[in-house]
Amino acid sequence: MSQIDHLGIAVKSLAEARKFYEKLGLQVMPEETVEAEKVRLAMVPVGESRIELLEPTSPDSAIAKFLDKRGEGLHHVALHVDDLPGTVERLKASGTRLISDEIRVGAGGHLYVFVHPSSAGGVLLELVEDAPQGV
Repeated sequence: MSQIDHLGIAVKSLAEARKFYEKLGLQVMPEETVEAEKVRLAMVPVGESRIELLEPTSPDSAIAKFLDKRGEGLHHVALHVDDLPGTVERLKASGTRLISDEIRVGAGGHLYVFVHPSSAGGVLLELVEDAPQGV
């Protein structure tokens, strides 16, 4: 794992959150919707990493449930990996609990999978690999 890819922050309003990060002098990237996760998001590059602002698009999305239970705040930490399928197989073989065994395609075409907090010290951990080339 080479770096923290991003920190996912659950927000009630992307528009409001965007204003705050822009006041800090940061550039907020264009919004994107990930239908499978029922979320609209915007990435905020910060050095070699990013902040991912997450707004639910449906009341039954994971982000909406998080906001209802905990309010706005840090939702997950994402680590960049070079070989996501190999990493997933190693984790499964060692008994690590994953949210889903299926590797999915997310924002920007990146591949991702979530590790259950029970296996990651209480943190929802996302493992991310760059989008495949030529897709």
